[in-house]
Amino acid sequence: MSANIVPLDRFLSLPRHARLLGLDLGTKTIGLALSDVGRQIASPLETIRRVKFQADAAALLRIAEKHTIAGLVIGLPLNMDGSEGPRVQSTRAFVRNLAPLTSLPIVFWDERMSTLAVTRTLLDADASRARRAEVVDKMAAAYILQGALDRLMRMEHDRAEADAGPT
Repeated sequence: MSANIVPLDRFLSLPRHARLLGLDLGTKTIGLALSDVGRQIASPLETIRRVKFQADAAALLRIAEKHTIAGLVIGLPLNMDGSEGPRVQSTRAFVRNLAPLTSLPIVFWDERMSTLAVTRTLLDADASRARRAEVVDKMAAAYILQGALDRLMRMEHDRAEADAGPT
C-alpha cells in the first residue's frame, strides 16, 4: 500500500485551516466536495466527466491545488454486507494509480448508502430527474466528506477530553 494512503486519524495532524476534498468515484463521473477551512462543513463542488485516468487525475489534482487541499477523502463503495466487489476494486485501482502522483494524504471512507441518501433528499425536494442527474455525484461526495468530517470532529473532541484528564 502507498505511504500516502492513511487512516483517518492522521488527518488530525494536518495544518489548521486546510481544506479537504471529498470524492465520489463513479464509472462516468467523479463527484467532488470541498470542506470549509474549519473542516466542519462539506459543500458540493463540481463533477468531473471521466475520460481516461491521466486526464481525470490531472483535472482532480488541478482542483486540489486551486483550493489548497490538504487531504483527499475517497468514498469506498462497499457492498451492504461490508464485502468488497468490483466497484471497490476499481476505486482501489484508481487510488493506487493516483497516490504516486501526489503527496496528499488519502483516506478511504465507507460510502454505503451515500447515493441512495442523496437521491432520497433530492426526491423529497421534488428535484427533476435531469436536476438529480446533474447534482447527485457532487452531493454524494459532500455526504461522504461530511461523514469523515463528523468523525474527525468526534476524534478531536475525544482527544481533547483525554488530554484534559479526569475532572
